Amino acid sequence: DGPLYKKDQLNNYTRDSNKEVALKCLHNSQESIDSLINEAKKYPTKHEAFQILYGISQNPDTGNYIFVLIWTSGNEKIDDFIQERQLQINDYNDVVFEWILYSQFNDIKEIGKGGFSTVYSAEWRDGPLEYDVDKKIYNRNPNKVIALKCLHNSQSITDKFLNEVKEYSINKSSNILNVYGISQNPDTKEYIMVLQYAKEGNFNHWINKNYEYFNWKDKLSALIDIINGLKEIHQRNLVHRDFHTGNILFLNFINHFSNCVLISDMGLSGEVDNIDETKIYGVMSYVAPEVLRGKPYTQAADIYSFGMIMYFVATGKQPFGNRAHDYDLALDICKGVRPEINKSEVPRCYFDLMKKCWDLDKNNRPDVFELDKLIKSFYGLYVEDLVIFGNEEIKIQFEETEEYRKTNFSPTENYQTVTHPQAIYTSRLLNHITKELPKNEDDYNSQSLDYCALPIRNDIQ
Repeated sequence: DGPLYKKDQLNNYTRDSNKEVALKCLHNSQESIDSLINEAKKYPTKHEAFQILYGISQNPDTGNYIFVLIWTSGNEKIDDFIQERQLQINDYNDVVFEWILYSQFNDIKEIGKGGFSTVYSAEWRDGPLEYDVDKKIYNRNPNKVIALKCLHNSQSITDKFLNEVKEYSINKSSNILNVYGISQNPDTKEYIMVLQYAKEGNFNHWINKNYEYFNWKDKLSALIDIINGLKEIHQRNLVHRDFHTGNILFLNFINHFSNCVLISDMGLSGEVDNIDETKIYGVMSYVAPEVLRGKPYTQAADIYSFGMIMYFVATGKQPFGNRAHDYDLALDICKGVRPEINKSEVPRCYFDLMKKCWDLDKNNRPDVFELDKLIKSFYGLYVEDLVIFGNEEIKIQFEETEEYRKTNFSPTENYQTVTHPQAIYTSRLLNHITKELPKNEDDYNSQSLDYCALPIRNDIQ
C-alpha cells in the first residue's frame, strides 16, 4: 500500500504505493516495550518532509519489532549523526541534512585535489529540500549543482570525519559553507561530504579576474563576510587552524557581497582546548609565529591569519610571494618580519589594525569581536557616510586610498604572480621546516629588534 502523505493544503491524504523502505530489526525488542518506545522517540518528527520513521512492524516468527524507515545509510553511527543534525533545525530556512544516495549525482567532475581529499562538482538530481513559505510545505530543488568532498581512505567512518561535517553550517545565512548531507561511493566505499558549490572558486581565483574592479567598498564588504564567518567559529569556542585565501570561497558573480563570501575547509578546525599541537599544517605565510615555534594553536593565531588576509585584500598580492617558503622565512616571521606594503595602498586606520593582527605577541592582537566592530565601523564611515565628530579622518583616508587605486591601477600587472618558485600557497605539513626553529621567545629577543618593523615603501610615520 505504501505510506500516507498529504496531497494538498486541504489535509487530504493519499498513499504512495510500492514505496521502497528500509527495515531496522531490533534484536530482543519484544522483551521491553518501554525501550522500544524510547528508541522510536529518538527519530525527528518536526516535519513530515524529513521524518525518518514511517512506523513500527513486528516479525511474526521471532517476535522482534521492526522500525520501518524512509532511509538508512547502513551505518548506525551515521544514521544517529544525521538524526542529530536534523534535530538541530531551528528555522525553515535551515538546510535539511540528509543521507544522499550516490546514484543521485550526475555530471561528476574533479575540480580540486589535496593530500587528504578530492573535490568534485556534480548535479544532484532530486536536489535539497527547501521550504515554500506560501504553501507551507517542503519541496525539492532539482538538478542542484553541489560539491562532493571525497575523503581518501574513509571507508571506515571516524569521529574526525563526522567532526569536520559538524563544523560546516546548516544555516543558509551563515558565512561558513553549507553542508547538505553525507553520501558514499558504492565502488570505493569512501564517504563523501555533500557541500554548497562555490561557482566562482576561491579568493585566489576570484581576485585574478576581478582585482581591477575590487574597490574599497567591496574590499570592506568582503572582509565583513569573512569576519562574520570567523566570529561564528570563535563564538563556538573553536579555531579554524588553516585560515588563508585558498579556503575562502565566492558563491557567484558578485555585485553585492552579502553572504557571498564563505569560509570553507573545516577539516582542521577544533575546540580550543582539544588541538593536536604536534602537527604544524597550513600555508607558511599565514601561520602565526608562535605556531611555527610549536606553541599551542589559539584563536589569536586565526587573527594573525586574518591580518594576512587583510594584506591580500588591500594589495591583491600574496604575503611573501617574493620569497621561498623555507626555514629562513619561518625564522624571519618568528623575528617579526612582515610583508612589504606601499603606504599609499592602504588607509592608515586599516594599516594600524592589520599591524595589530600581525603582532608578534599574540596577547596584543585584537579578538574577533574588536575586529568585527572596527571593520564594520570603517564600512559605516566610508560607505554609509555615518560620520560622527572626530571620525571624519577615517572617511578621508579611504577616499584618498580609493583615488590612488583608480589612478595607479595597471591592467598589465598580474597581481597574483608568485615570483618565487618555492612560494607555496596550498596547505601542507610544515614540521620538517620548523622543527629546527628555536622554541622559546627569548631565543629571538636578541635579534628581534632589527626585524620587528614592517618593511614599507615610503615609510608610514
